Amino acid sequence: MLKQYTVELEGQEEFYEKILPMVDPELTRDEVQSHNNDGVLNGNILEFKLYINDLDAVLFQSVKYLSQLRIKGIPVPATILLISLNNGKVYQFNSADYFAYIETVYLGGASKKNSGFSAKKPERTFNLENQVDVVDLVTILRRKSFMKVTIDENDIVGWAETFYRMRPKANKGAFIGDNTGEVRTLGEIRRPDVLKDWILAYEGNSNEKFKYLMDKLNDKLHKKNLGAFYTPSIYAKKSVELVRKAIGRVPNGYDYVIIDRSAGTGNLEANLSDDELSHTIVSTYEYYEYKVLVERLGAKVRAVIPPTELQDTFNDGLVRGANALSEEYLENPIIKSYVDNPKTTIILFENPPYAETTGVEHQRSGKSKSSSKWKQDFVPNAMKSAIRGSLNGSASNDMGNAFIWSAFEYYLRQPTDSYIVYSPVKYWKSQHLINKSFGGGFAFNRKHFHTTINATIMVALWYNDYSDIKEISISAFDVIENDKKGKELDYQGELPIKRIYKTFSQEIYDKRTDVNDTAGLVANLNGTERALETKGVRVKKPLKNKNIIGYMVANGVNFDNPDLNTTLLRMAQYNGNGFYLRVDNYLEKLPAFAAGRYITFNSKWTERARIFKTADGYNRFLKDYRANKIDEFVNNILLFTVLHTHNHIRSFVGSDGDLYKNELSLDNNLGQTLATKDLRYDLLDNYSKVLLEDWDRVLTLAKNADEYDNRFNYGVFQISDEINVSSKDANTDRVVYKYPELNGALNTLKNHTKELYINKIVPELFEYEFLK
Repeated sequence: MLKQYTVELEGQEEFYEKILPMVDPELTRDEVQSHNNDGVLNGNILEFKLYINDLDAVLFQSVKYLSQLRIKGIPVPATILLISLNNGKVYQFNSADYFAYIETVYLGGASKKNSGFSAKKPERTFNLENQVDVVDLVTILRRKSFMKVTIDENDIVGWAETFYRMRPKANKGAFIGDNTGEVRTLGEIRRPDVLKDWILAYEGNSNEKFKYLMDKLNDKLHKKNLGAFYTPSIYAKKSVELVRKAIGRVPNGYDYVIIDRSAGTGNLEANLSDDELSHTIVSTYEYYEYKVLVERLGAKVRAVIPPTELQDTFNDGLVRGANALSEEYLENPIIKSYVDNPKTTIILFENPPYAETTGVEHQRSGKSKSSSKWKQDFVPNAMKSAIRGSLNGSASNDMGNAFIWSAFEYYLRQPTDSYIVYSPVKYWKSQHLINKSFGGGFAFNRKHFHTTINATIMVALWYNDYSDIKEISISAFDVIENDKKGKELDYQGELPIKRIYKTFSQEIYDKRTDVNDTAGLVANLNGTERALETKGVRVKKPLKNKNIIGYMVANGVNFDNPDLNTTLLRMAQYNGNGFYLRVDNYLEKLPAFAAGRYITFNSKWTERARIFKTADGYNRFLKDYRANKIDEFVNNILLFTVLHTHNHIRSFVGSDGDLYKNELSLDNNLGQTLATKDLRYDLLDNYSKVLLEDWDRVLTLAKNADEYDNRFNYGVFQISDEINVSSKDANTDRVVYKYPELNGALNTLKNHTKELYINKIVPELFEYEFLK
């Protein structure tokens, strides 16, 4: 007799427990259910219900799941199996019978709006109480057969990622190819080999259909080497307003040209008028994008660089003569004829490649040096020589900066020349790469530029005359989906961009030494001790001293990797980049730690990559602090620091045998701490006093836990890490806390600490220009 289930998950688990050993004993249920559906097992997709009362609707739900697999570049199973648990029925369908539906893109949850679908009769219905049927079902589950799908703009990115995973050394030409021009490479999509069991051959000769996706079709490392410069159409259209403003400055009787040295497939130019295109010169360095660019705009623009494809144009996936950072490009006779003509106004309109090839992906691949070849080109070398020692930050590591610097160095000659450029704001804000007049601009959300990051990208109009302005304002626009009109721009206000001049390391870092400093220890990012001889330790002479209470890293000006660039530990961070906190002045330094946590609590796209950390107002802060004018602000920062979970100072016994006390804690188990001595309870308002009640509750619960060690005094992070232990429930896959009351108390404290930070600390951080 069939077991009756009240919970579908329980039925799924028992089905797989019985079936998987007969199908493939090496497979686990987690592997089978790794695609956000009930299961993909070899060439089969499985969908479970307690009872299947509407076969058509359940089949349609499975069809939607298959559509999702196709879009992700995951092989689409040839067989659909719908399992009605409580009556032991399994209905078999052929995926190919629903080919058109699987090739459709669906929005919303797959389990919703499924009524009204019309299914064919099942190929077969299995009875799980019949042994012969069970054996036949296992045979089907062992099959590795798939339905071949078409390649289109919806799934090509997914299949590209699958292809590169299977062929890590392959490049774009091997995947996409092109069946036109001098170099005809069919590529995987036109002559499937690696993917031959899963996709149908793409029949289009050119790649124009994928014009908005070409940047996403490179292998991962190639994307980094070339930089990402896709521009969303809706943003490109908005930025044309700045182009027309620049055109309006062209003197009477002058010709003008609009130059885009990194046009990609021409997304940026798509909204220019025919007349404006007739004044436009475009180029791109990636060969397959060049082919699309020529097909798309070749007949409309004044020139494409190079204007025609020759036998030697193809250069290992790149375009010979189109490297905008080369001396050859600067001498290109087409462009040079306009740059050298005083009666021509030059307007550059670009979304330059953005690549920092010292990044993690290049280092992991072991190709950080080879992927920085662009730095050896003429323009980056000339820029490096020209700006050496003059900038705040390593501007020469950004490929986009080479485009921006060279625009003013080699192309713009007259005050009426202009540059409309997409880029993160740091080239102007912190690196001071240019000092030009500002003609207006917009803030756009980087997430829509084929990335996953919510951050500010600025498109700015710069005029070619000198200006040392310290603040500009840009209009912010996000992209929203309108059910009737599609994508629309959503105006989100005016955003100030203020220049910064001083870094924390320049002004706040304590570089003093003490005659009583002795050899100390180093710590991991989580505050635990790290052996001095282990890999990655860059602090060769760590220190300890009775007056050293911690080690702070407050590195960089932006909020890239905030958890790595703002840390607070009991001993030196293993890779350095910080300074020792000492008893006599630690309160003066803590605002740098507080400022470094800003993006954690204020992660809106308008803040990231726009708001920076700075010490511009530090001297003013010190003056007011020492005059006792801002005691409440400093007191709130101390309270925040001791209660914030990113304070990773621990109490522990080191390998040197010393007991290291946590002085930035409110736990007096080892005697009064520096924090409890210095915290001004008379300056705390009622809300801050609630925080102390939260802390008392956390500490009381922690002391009653089995894991509590009375040799130490604890901070919030150490309690969270060592005492608030958890495990995963094997049946539900949910995290289960050993002490749920403690976990709840920690969450309450965390939320209240966040409110203290936002309401009481952030305004003052801006006032004293720790944030700007």
